[in-house]
Amino acid sequence: MKNVLLGAVALVALPIAAANAQSLFGQSAYPTYPGFYIGAEGGLNWLLNNNSYSMNTGWAAGGKVGYDFVGPRIELEGMYRQNNGTGTVAYSNGTFANRYGTINQVSVMANALYDFFPGAVITPYVGAGAGIAFVDPSISSGCTMCSTQFAYQGIVGIGYNMAPGWRLDLDGRYYGTTNPGQYNNNNFSVMLGLTYKFGQPEAAPAAPPPAPAPAAAPSFMVFFDWDRSDLSPQAHQTLQQVAQAYQQRGSARVIATGHADKSGPDNYNMALSLRRANTVKDALVRDGVPATAISVVGKGESQPLVQTADGVREPQNRRVEIVIQ
Repeated sequence: MKNVLLGAVALVALPIAAANAQSLFGQSAYPTYPGFYIGAEGGLNWLLNNNSYSMNTGWAAGGKVGYDFVGPRIELEGMYRQNNGTGTVAYSNGTFANRYGTINQVSVMANALYDFFPGAVITPYVGAGAGIAFVDPSISSGCTMCSTQFAYQGIVGIGYNMAPGWRLDLDGRYYGTTNPGQYNNNNFSVMLGLTYKFGQPEAAPAAPPPAPAPAAAPSFMVFFDWDRSDLSPQAHQTLQQVAQAYQQRGSARVIATGHADKSGPDNYNMALSLRRANTVKDALVRDGVPATAISVVGKGESQPLVQTADGVREPQNRRVEIVIQ
């Protein structure tokens, strides 16, 4: 009896320890979600000494099915308990005898429970249940579980969310029934249970890798002397690079855009920029670029590379820009 009381004290302290565990372990790595669950449980049962019965430590085993609302839970539980021991048996003829025997009982309970920290790795819980039990009316009754009684229980324990959908429970419970016959049916049980909850949310699919940024179109630039449209040796080298880049791409468009500085009339500079673009086109054709793949554009002095006042000769503005698309 002393061991039973010590166990009861320890189980009463479990919610306090579990509350401290909440601060230690924090939130579970697994999602919290409502759903149906099933479970199996088993452990030790003490049919507490009463009247003239002295029962040994017995065992209990059962299963359950329930629904978790994330915090509150409801479940239907079936449990079998068995204890051996000795007791005084009263017979119908008025005689008494000490007998060694077994008390068997099966209960079907509807339980309501509450998890205090359902999203934590470790969560304390409490619960209560009521239902029906089929028990032996005495230690030596001549019939097995032939007495039907009202059953009730109180539960306190801790749960460990060990893996997605899986939970391990340890609880202590007081279980009793209305009087089955020659003894008072008061029980204390320590139970270890394992449950699995259905409906595990599917992991969100990994985001596809971002599409690579489109490669910038290759571009080149050649420069001209003042009021000239012929190519320098350096410009010829640059245009050979353009032709090689075109050949590497296989199929592409080449756009040659001519420009002029602001020294001179607008209409003259427009014509000059177009002559420069056509000079570049002719050189590219000689280097193997099809003429049909080349477009020429003249911008005159409208898009200077370097901003200047009107009439200023600026070498960087006397150019042709070549883009391969």
